[in-house]
Amino acid sequence: MFSHVMFGVNDLEVSKKFYDALLGTLGIGPGVANKSRYFYRSPAGTFGITTPINGQPATHGNGSTLGFAAQSPEQCDAFHAAGIANGGTTCEEPPGFRDGAVGKLYLAYLRDPDGNKICALHRPAK
Repeated sequence: MFSHVMFGVNDLEVSKKFYDALLGTLGIGPGVANKSRYFYRSPAGTFGITTPINGQPATHGNGSTLGFAAQSPEQCDAFHAAGIANGGTTCEEPPGFRDGAVGKLYLAYLRDPDGNKICALHRPAK
């Protein structure tokens, strides 16, 4: 459905360090530079970070969440730990299983250095 997602950030190098560590836990290589942006590519799509092209400060979307697919609960936990160790902050409940309308999910939520809400999500086999 999506070709790419881009987050605005205020300190490109701080955010690159954060996302290199975080996405590395999911097997995604370091960000590749392109002007004032970095891109993280996988077979499933592209995630990017950029300083806003209008010169205004980057802000997070209140009520927005970007979810990254994880292969296991352990990968979600590593994602969360890498985020905290690199300037992120935990939010919502601690990483763990949740039961909901779409079945059982393992979720790990945090906010990046600019306040963007992100999540690692693992769907166990039924």
